[in-house]
Amino acid sequence: MIYVTKMPKLDLEQTLTGHKGIVWHVSWHPQGKMFASCGEDKTIKLWSKEGQEWAIKTVLVDGHKRTIRQIEWSPCGNYLASASFDATTAIWDKKSGQFECNATLEGHENEVKGVAWSPSGQLLATCGRDKSVWVWEVAGDDEYECEAVLNVHNQDVKKVAWHPSLDILASASYDNTVKIYKEDPADNDWSCFATLQSHESTVWSLAFDKTGERLATCSDDKTVKIWKEYKPNNQEGVIVADKESVWKCICTLSGFHTRCVYDISWCHNTGLLATACGDDIIRIFKESDDSDPNAPTFELVCTKLDAHSQDVNCVTWNPTGNQEILSCSDDGEIRIWSFSSD
Repeated sequence: MIYVTKMPKLDLEQTLTGHKGIVWHVSWHPQGKMFASCGEDKTIKLWSKEGQEWAIKTVLVDGHKRTIRQIEWSPCGNYLASASFDATTAIWDKKSGQFECNATLEGHENEVKGVAWSPSGQLLATCGRDKSVWVWEVAGDDEYECEAVLNVHNQDVKKVAWHPSLDILASASYDNTVKIYKEDPADNDWSCFATLQSHESTVWSLAFDKTGERLATCSDDKTVKIWKEYKPNNQEGVIVADKESVWKCICTLSGFHTRCVYDISWCHNTGLLATACGDDIIRIFKESDDSDPNAPTFELVCTKLDAHSQDVNCVTWNPTGNQEILSCSDDGEIRIWSFSSD
């Protein structure tokens, strides 16, 4: 008897066009039945399914005067934040019955590169070319107050990401480092409590795993790194609350990517990692079943050659766990993929 082993694969479900120029970012709605896209054409497009096909439902215009670099849905799904090269972040909602920009956050000196909502939806983080990270608090209906301006990077800040359950923030920068921040409850001041240094070039993106105890980062140095949080213990092994955690690089994925790795997405349902690369390839990595928690190994289980005809800028897993992936590219296209492991 001959047994045929099926290899994991990424199948193209649909190619979507609608933007003019580069598509920089795509973001799933928390329910996974809709997504938003943005790009060089200064518009945001909202997509959902008509039957079996994805189609544009709404086009949001007039919110920004320059390229829109990133969009992110709030955890409740009622708000959409967009970060733009015009130095502003816009907050969109449809309280009026249709999506409108009802708040504009100003303060960055130039291009805003990244935006992210905290797990509670009460905080918003932005970052930009001015080397700063801003933390905003939802102060009321369409009101946002700046809680902190964090100037700890010495170069352009590319991306921000929140811990999945705590108000802990991480940022990735052109200065080759990742910074991690939290608020001190004693004085309500935000500060950086950890600097992650191991990459040899720009850190483009980062993603927490579902526990928030590990962080994946990707870089212009063609590597992906996995970092783990180690909580300080006393001699009896009891966690010491008044001492800071230490983050250590516990795994480096090298030799897989041939150009800059622009984005990484960690699926909270399956633990799979997806990467977007300047070599036009999407790759899927799986942690080995017998992996050592302190020195894990990841295997490359799927390589999608020519996923786009130019740089892949973004990849993101559908939050519902159905193993759908969104990607977008310099080629102006958005693609929807289905991943199957058997």
